[in-house]
Amino acid sequence: MSKQPRWTQTWISGTRAAGVDLGFPGERLGLPKDGAGSVSGFGRRLGAITVDWLICTWAIARGVLQADPRSSGWVGLGVFALEYVALVGTLGMTFGMRLFGIRVASLDGGRPPFGSVLLRTLLLCLAVPALIWDRDQRGLHDRAAGTVVVRS
Repeated sequence: MSKQPRWTQTWISGTRAAGVDLGFPGERLGLPKDGAGSVSGFGRRLGAITVDWLICTWAIARGVLQADPRSSGWVGLGVFALEYVALVGTLGMTFGMRLFGIRVASLDGGRPPFGSVLLRTLLLCLAVPALIWDRDQRGLHDRAAGTVVVRS
């Protein structure tokens, strides 16, 4: 007689514990499992956004623009938004993304259109949409804009 797991063991451990094969992140989007063009992991994305935030708030807002330390967060957020729109809109990546080997792509693999970049940036600046992910490791900001962050 085989011992069946209790029903709580299936939903507490997640869908994979119930024997459901969800595939790898990006499989539903037609992306490779690893290497160039695969979905970027959380660590690379966190590293890239940290570098970009430090550049925008410390180097540009405080250093170049001489913003008051009390308001440098808001000025830095504005600079951050401008950096994202300008660089992701033209190059597909920011300085931090370049450093960590990732880029923003549209679902067909090319550079995202300007409207998608604007929407994605606005939602990224709100932070909460970027913290809610689907099984393809796309935040709500990526889903709304029709983009995905991939390894370059």
